[in-house]
Amino acid sequence: MLNRGNRKLIRAWTFYDWANSVHSLVITTAIFPLHYSAIAVSRQVNGEKMVNFIGHEFNATSLINYTGSLAFIIICLVLPILTGIADYTDSKKKFLKFFCYLGAASCAGLYFFEYVPLGVGLLLYILGLVGFWGSVVFYNSYLPLIAKPEEHDRVSARGYTMGYLGSVILLLSCILMMIYDPELRPWSFVLTGIWWAGFAQITFRQLPNGERKYDGKSNLLQGYKELRYVWRNMKKTRRLKRYLLAFFVYSMGVQTVMLVAVFFGEEEILWESETSKSLSLMVSVLIIQLIAALGAYIMAWFSSKYGNIRTLILANALWVIICILAVFISLPIHFYLLAILVGFVMGGIQSMSRSTYAKFLPETRDTASFFSFFDVAEKLGIVFGLFIFGFLEEWGNMRLSVLSLLVFFAIGLLLLFRVPREEVELQLDH
Repeated sequence: MLNRGNRKLIRAWTFYDWANSVHSLVITTAIFPLHYSAIAVSRQVNGEKMVNFIGHEFNATSLINYTGSLAFIIICLVLPILTGIADYTDSKKKFLKFFCYLGAASCAGLYFFEYVPLGVGLLLYILGLVGFWGSVVFYNSYLPLIAKPEEHDRVSARGYTMGYLGSVILLLSCILMMIYDPELRPWSFVLTGIWWAGFAQITFRQLPNGERKYDGKSNLLQGYKELRYVWRNMKKTRRLKRYLLAFFVYSMGVQTVMLVAVFFGEEEILWESETSKSLSLMVSVLIIQLIAALGAYIMAWFSSKYGNIRTLILANALWVIICILAVFISLPIHFYLLAILVGFVMGGIQSMSRSTYAKFLPETRDTASFFSFFDVAEKLGIVFGLFIFGFLEEWGNMRLSVLSLLVFFAIGLLLLFRVPREEVELQLDH
């Protein structure tokens, strides 16, 4: 049994946020989107960047969004059964390591993006996403095991803050490297893989190996049974079910914003030149990350005063305002100001969403299976969000797509009002 509240263990756990968050910043947000546009775009039609792929011409942003959606569909299909196996065999750490190394190697492989067929490059992008999000579900499942319920908000916020600050350090290093020589940009992906796998060793050294041993030969069958067991018990918890539904809806907006923010700034803001655009977009990403670290702690404090659900309702209300403002901005100064607000809300809502789910879980060791439902809800939200965003951009424009995200936050806000404040004590099936 893990020693809940152990400072050394909690510190080691938060270091995985420090390790893997560089993927979110360098690969999905800051540098790879610009690299992808520079390498893959074949021509522009009425200001839209187009990419030739499998005999069809795609809008560049739509193609990368569809690619991301495919990655998340894969995650949704494989993770639930793997988490069941992990809980049954107590092998969360092994799966965490596997997905970590898969993601880190795929990041480093993006160095060859301009030298390989586009399909191979996009496959590496998919594997990076699978590695990142696959490892996150096993990482998150440790939160209720290492921290006491009253510590969940603070520990979750600390993890996200570590991630924001660590990724900023690597991004700044990559920017300085590219200022010295723009041709060194692909090395950013190699550094990302090394950083991710390297700092993850701090976490791996402290998290204990599994203790439970089983003689069952079919781990796949037992994993499926474990998942059914968790699903039966989850259906009994009205608070957890209602929260998960609200989280699914507003995640469509949150994660889509994270994945398309740079593409929006690249296409919709009036920059002075291509050089200033690239530098300014990276600066705006740095602003978001630094403010997000502050936002995570402020919202953790707010939740200690007013509760988790009220804090999440406030965050969703702020997202509605952000979507409305984004439709009308066109100047760099507007984009910077909006980045400050986005960073504050994003840091808070990500941290609070994770800790709230951990708080609502019944007392159980099957945390990976329970967190797989949280993860699948998030990924399905991303799939729907990216598809709707890409579809509207393909047939309309990006500002209309941004406005569509408002609907997700508004519905998520209303659903949060339906989450009960208290839950009757749950007797788990066995």
